[in-house]
Amino acid sequence: MEMRKFLGITVLLAGLSGMAGLAQTNDFYDDAETVKLSLQSLTVSGEVANPGNIDLSALPMHSVIVKETLLEGEKDHFVGAYRYDGYSLYDILDRIVLKKKNETHFPPIIDLYVEIENEKNEKVVFSWGEIYYPIHRHEILLATQVARIVPSKTKDLWPLPTESRLVVASDLLTHRNISNPTKITIHSYTGDFVINKGMKPMVAESFSIMNQDKKVQEVSKVPGQMINYTYPSVFYGRGTGIHGTTPFEGVLLKEMLKDFVKLSVENLQKGLIIIAGKDGYHAAYTFSEIMNRNDQAEFLVISTPANEDGGAFKIYPSADFFSDRAIKSVESIRFVLDK
Repeated sequence: MEMRKFLGITVLLAGLSGMAGLAQTNDFYDDAETVKLSLQSLTVSGEVANPGNIDLSALPMHSVIVKETLLEGEKDHFVGAYRYDGYSLYDILDRIVLKKKNETHFPPIIDLYVEIENEKNEKVVFSWGEIYYPIHRHEILLATQVARIVPSKTKDLWPLPTESRLVVASDLLTHRNISNPTKITIHSYTGDFVINKGMKPMVAESFSIMNQDKKVQEVSKVPGQMINYTYPSVFYGRGTGIHGTTPFEGVLLKEMLKDFVKLSVENLQKGLIIIAGKDGYHAAYTFSEIMNRNDQAEFLVISTPANEDGGAFKIYPSADFFSDRAIKSVESIRFVLDK
């Protein structure tokens, strides 16, 4: 009797095991076939000491999920939902030795940005900060394989790319997802900044918003109709460590800029925003990382009490792990288009 009972349980478990092998897993993103994408060689140049071809063979693979959506006129056009697997830009550039042209004048690396282009002369830009400073790393991939994320009811089969693809998981509109990237160029932003390190006390009563070389607004107070947001924070610097855990309260930088710099494909792909403080400390950001996020990790403009050191306005980049791109005593916010 005991032997029959044991055999019955064994058969039942074997049957359940077979059924489990046929069923889908709890991972929604591996239900469809994974397709390999053709890959060309990739080179890096610019302000680096070791330009040349990138060897991808030793790099780990990463995976991101993306809802690709494009701007068409004034409307958004959904393309499809995908899981992409490939090599992160973080890892691709990890062994690159930087050689900044302006290192003597401005040593920090936060003014660096990266151009990536393909043989169709399509070009997109990334700030060094959005590659190496974010809380969520490895979200920019050179994808070498793809799988559809197929809706369980409609069974929609989104069109599949055939070539390797640059994929940015944090972008809302995915115009920086270009096919077959072949060239990476690293630059530092060249601007006429007077560096006065250690200025104290430091107060800039207002800041200018510039579109290219044209001043479009002088801001001395936050418009009253703007909504205030409070972001809890553990504020931590790459060099000096913990600064504090006080929440930051302010308005969205993108709301302050949206009337002065339009949303367009060109701006999404090649737009840079340079923010500088009164002491000349400045950082490069991309238009897309400020104006086009899908993760609500927004940039805040913070007003300080009158005459507070570091005021009257500060920038808080909530997506960053480090505090290095938080600019104090903001004096200018400039939009430029990478050529």
